[in-house]
Amino acid sequence: MIRGSIVALVTPMDESGVVDEKQLSDLIEFHIKEGTDAIVSVGTTGESATLNESEHCAVIRKTVEVVAGRIPVIAGTGANSTAEAITLTKCAKEVGADAALLVTPYYNKPTQEGLYLHYKAIAEAVDIPQILYNVPGRTACDMLPETVARLSSIKNIIGIKEASDFSVQRQHELRELCGKDFLLYSGNDDTGCQFCLEGGDGVISVTANVAPALMHELYQAALSGDQKRAEIIDLKLAALHRDLFLEANPIPVKWAVAEMGLMGKGIRLPLTWLSEEYHDSVHAAMRQANIQI
Repeated sequence: MIRGSIVALVTPMDESGVVDEKQLSDLIEFHIKEGTDAIVSVGTTGESATLNESEHCAVIRKTVEVVAGRIPVIAGTGANSTAEAITLTKCAKEVGADAALLVTPYYNKPTQEGLYLHYKAIAEAVDIPQILYNVPGRTACDMLPETVARLSSIKNIIGIKEASDFSVQRQHELRELCGKDFLLYSGNDDTGCQFCLEGGDGVISVTANVAPALMHELYQAALSGDQKRAEIIDLKLAALHRDLFLEANPIPVKWAVAEMGLMGKGIRLPLTWLSEEYHDSVHAAMRQANIQI
């Protein structure tokens, strides 16, 4: 069972946009040292939308190799084409990922039946634990709890990352419909603490890229029911939860990680480097969380 602070890892690149495997390796070692509970490789924060299929599989493979079984690796393998998602999920299984994370198909706006058949097809095609990912603010597609409940009966669909604006309220409905063994992860850093205090299993986090040790401590407290400790830590991280989204993710978080000296200044178009007007705000949020710059 994968629980706790799960980092949605950024993909280090040089200034021309080429993936930097050395920096990726160093970043993984940093997370393991800091206590990150699991890694999502090439999720949407890892710029899955602009990595081609070969690059996508190569980054997952490298992540699995460097982690070497020390913590779980969840491969981001979602796509708005079912066939492409199956191909990427097969790659994840072949290179030894522990699970796959599959975002709802974006832009093409499938029906609830289409979503059910999409995920059912992937689960039947690839025997690897699979985690659904609902983020309607980015995909223009909301997977409803009733659809999740149907999918939860498929053996290798083990959980969901819920990142809707009402994720905490929806959490209770999902738990009732899907049962106690179906894993529920928050996809929202600003409400993740409450989500776990109310029975969630963890967070798949952007903030954990910048403050992995504090995020690990926060979710250990939340999962053990230590509300006071969890809320004290969460307050310290509140500005990061907010300001890492001043521009579209992963623009601010990649800038922050570069400011920490952990990677170069690389991001792929159509995303651009963080606008100068936001530098002071992100720096202030990092200092509030005692992040060394």
